[in-house]
Amino acid sequence: MAGAAATTVLAFTILTLSSLLLPANSDQFSTRLNKREMGISTKREKLSHLHFYFHDIVSGRNPTAVIVAEAASTNSSATGFGMVVMIDDPLTTGPNVSSKIVGRAQGIYGSADLNEFGLLMALNFVFLEGKFNGSTLSVLGRNAAMAAVREMPIVGGSGVFRFARGYAQARTHFINTKTGDAIVEYNVYVLHY
Repeated sequence: MAGAAATTVLAFTILTLSSLLLPANSDQFSTRLNKREMGISTKREKLSHLHFYFHDIVSGRNPTAVIVAEAASTNSSATGFGMVVMIDDPLTTGPNVSSKIVGRAQGIYGSADLNEFGLLMALNFVFLEGKFNGSTLSVLGRNAAMAAVREMPIVGGSGVFRFARGYAQARTHFINTKTGDAIVEYNVYVLHY
């Protein structure tokens, strides 16, 4: 019995000392990776242009954009400052909502400017058709909604758009000033592998 206890203590001591002497990967902050193993081609990147219409529907029985939060002062603010809207808006090939759906815009936007109508956009374009089916592009940026043309950054993506970067240009195609429903034309330029 004494021999077994001594063997256990010796084994424990050896393991403890070896763990102190050998470098551990748990403290390593970064590692150089092989691009091919990560699915990144060493070939040149592709530049894709996507064109679609974003239908922000706030009225009716089946809205695709709903207010989920607002500040006490939102209703007295000229810009709706503090309002946060959750969206699941259809993306279509044409300006008519009955056009072919190619994806969805899912995420949030909020009124983030006290002086003019400026939105913070944090959303994903989720594609449902063609070679981009199942892939996403992520938008995070300012939308100066009253400007004729707005530019927002594409900060990443998934699927075909893994490691993507680029920008989206938005132009209001139609807005119903009574209901708030809007149709926005998007031209998206994205670099990807």
